[in-house]
Amino acid sequence: MRVAIVDDNAADRAWLEERVEALLARRGLDGTVFAFPDGEGFLAAARRERFTLAFLDIYMEGRDGVSTAETLRAFDPDCLLVFSTSSPDHALDGYRVRAVQYLLKPYDIAALEGAFDQLTCLLPAPEKFVELRSGRQDVRVRLGDILWAEHFQHQVFIHTAGGREVSTRITFREFAELLAAEPRFFVCGRGVLVNLDHAADFDGGAFLLDGGGRVPVSRDLAADARAAFGDCLFHRGRGPVSRCYNP
Repeated sequence: MRVAIVDDNAADRAWLEERVEALLARRGLDGTVFAFPDGEGFLAAARRERFTLAFLDIYMEGRDGVSTAETLRAFDPDCLLVFSTSSPDHALDGYRVRAVQYLLKPYDIAALEGAFDQLTCLLPAPEKFVELRSGRQDVRVRLGDILWAEHFQHQVFIHTAGGREVSTRITFREFAELLAAEPRFFVCGRGVLVNLDHAADFDGGAFLLDGGGRVPVSRDLAADARAAFGDCLFHRGRGPVSRCYNP
């Protein structure tokens, strides 16, 4: 898991970073803590690779914690948020961005441990990744971040949440085989597949993505696409977490 601590106060940031690392180790959780002095740096990092948990100081110079959380929610609905503040007067702000905890400054170790215990109960099951060679680098792409992919000029271009694009020089068949065990991925035609978790609608000729965009479906696969999307909607309705095939 990736944990972010966002605080423009260096002493508070260092204190919380040290305590969170100790809590992760004590509970046997595999996690890495990243510290940021401002919201902009955190958001840039979160767009590249999502965080599981983020501690956000509300009162920061420049972009404050509430504004940072609102921007984060535009591209990451799942990150667990904890506000830290010297004032308890932000309950409504926390409700709007679905913060799960508050920590009052100056920090109290017992309060932090209690909050951390609650947070660990909310952690999702570890998300799967696909490992690919992109250029000269090995990259890991979170399956939940994949929106759709297309094969073009001997490469597969993977479009992900946050606007990131990853290219890898493999055949489309090889790429599809990497995802074959995941029914959330539907092959729309020659060299194109879509992640049904991100499908907002199917208009008979294409999947419409929840963040905008249209992924066309071959005419001979339209009936299969409609059936797959129907199954997707059914599984979304089975629980509060709208992730197809992962109720």
